[in-house]
Amino acid sequence: MPVSIDPVSPKTQSDDIAVIAAGLHAPSVKKRRASAADLGRLANPEAVPYLAAALSDPHPGVRCEVVLALGRLDDSSGVPALVQALDDAEPEVRVASLAALGKIRDPRSSMALIPLLKDKEIEVRIGAAQVLGRLGDRRVVLPLKYLLDDPFSEVREAAETALIRLKR
Repeated sequence: MPVSIDPVSPKTQSDDIAVIAAGLHAPSVKKRRASAADLGRLANPEAVPYLAAALSDPHPGVRCEVVLALGRLDDSSGVPALVQALDDAEPEVRVASLAALGKIRDPRSSMALIPLLKDKEIEVRIGAAQVLGRLGDRRVVLPLKYLLDDPFSEVREAAETALIRLKR
């Protein structure tokens, strides 16, 4: 029996969260992804521990949906799990984690983003530069300056934009 999710209500009951979170253990990737997405729409930080535990899912699509859900919750209690996801082997999970961290804008995450400025994937380097620019932590100026010599113009442009934002 499906659980009704009321996205308008500011808080969903803990029992409802547990029922939805049970879907994170379903055999179907589609169901696990849907459960993660549903938890992200709840606007309740009580979903964070369930989503954080799902970061160990073997399927990258599920892990990607989990980090996006953490971003949708827009709660700083999800930052440690999102920082953990920055080490994921799959670039799409790292990019999704960057997007979520950029949405939450918790300055505690800035130092964890610096290693991603040297990531082999262009999208990850761009995302890291963009988020660092939004976070406003001036300690990242020097690492961002190294990206000005990146072989890809998109990365250099992202670094330039971030540095301009940090000068404000």
